[in-house]
Amino acid sequence: MSPNAFHRLFRISAWYDVLITWPYMTPVTLGVMWTTLNSAHAASGLTPLPVLTVYGTLFANFFGTVVIIWSVVRLRLNDMRLARYDAAGRWLFSTWMLYALLNGASPLLWGFLAVELCFAVLQSLPVKTPAP
Repeated sequence: MSPNAFHRLFRISAWYDVLITWPYMTPVTLGVMWTTLNSAHAASGLTPLPVLTVYGTLFANFFGTVVIIWSVVRLRLNDMRLARYDAAGRWLFSTWMLYALLNGASPLLWGFLAVELCFAVLQSLPVKTPAP
């Protein structure tokens, strides 16, 4: 992959994380998102999501906060070396999503897994060294 393409990919992945993760940052935004997802489940004929407990909310808020901070760091520092760390995180997130899916998690998670795997693979590819 060319350095320019890798740089664009790196920035797109960070913006994707901001877009997808911000609702997890606060109990209020998480509640709204959870209600919306539950409505999507009902409309699709899927089983309802479990009740969001205080512990689920706490860990979702931890997740949202850490991912948003990590995304901002990647965008602000603009250091493509961070893409390799991000790829490692995406491989791990993909593993946990697959585990959840195999244990009855919402099938809507397959879409998020597909995106995570795409970014994991692409951010793991070698980058061409520019000619001197």
